[in-house]
Amino acid sequence: MKLTFPAFAGRIAFSALAALIGAIFALPLIWFIFAPFNARAELGVTIPDPWTLSNFMTVFQNNFAMQALWNSLIQSIGGVILVGAAATLAAYALSRSSIPGKGAVTYILLLFSSVVSGSAAMVPIFLIVSAMGLIDSHLAVILTFAGGLLPTAMFILRDFIDSIPKSYEESAMVAGASPVQAFFDVALPVIRPGIVVVVVWAFVNIWGSFLIPFILLRSDKLMPASVAIYSFYSEAGTPTVTLLAAYSLIYSLPVIILYLFVSWKFGFRFFGGIKA
Repeated sequence: MKLTFPAFAGRIAFSALAALIGAIFALPLIWFIFAPFNARAELGVTIPDPWTLSNFMTVFQNNFAMQALWNSLIQSIGGVILVGAAATLAAYALSRSSIPGKGAVTYILLLFSSVVSGSAAMVPIFLIVSAMGLIDSHLAVILTFAGGLLPTAMFILRDFIDSIPKSYEESAMVAGASPVQAFFDVALPVIRPGIVVVVVWAFVNIWGSFLIPFILLRSDKLMPASVAIYSFYSEAGTPTVTLLAAYSLIYSLPVIILYLFVSWKFGFRFFGGIKA
């Protein structure tokens, strides 16, 4: 079918507009890539001339900032393990059980976790954590994140498990496997892609969170990178752009590495099934 001139012109205009919008959104990313290697503190997108690694050297010499990255890793991995394990078991139980009103329970948990969140929930969370004697500890941050992320993780995994036929486990039990064996040997390998989705989602949420660790932690040695990044601001609130850019690039690497690993391992083909 031959295009008319108005249709052809419309496509050209649409393509040009899409390219312009894409370029606008790409500018911050381009700045993010080049700024850490620039010796001058500039907010404009410029190619470094000359290229330098001095910004990274200065950041690596900042013990507080480097310890904060390790703290973020501890809190993120701890929260991910807790959320992944608890959500998998809870979602499987809700999916396979015949408990009346189990759907309502899931949606109520999801609703309250969405509505009562952020700053609105920090006062009761702080009082509960304080009463438990966990203020200024990694465990307080891990438990708080796990409690906040668990309902949504259960919701995601339950929908995934519901799509898997019960006949998988039933066949294993007919062959003599116990319910526990059927779960670990048959169901869990099929659920694994869904668990990976939850793990990536939980890690990104915990890694980038600022409010919860800022309120629950007191010691500098326990602060995560999301809080420590503000050490590259002056007392007047002015950022040291070059150091901030270098630390931001380092801070983003674990998430990028996780994305590349999951993409390599699973190809983001998150589906279930058993090979014949």
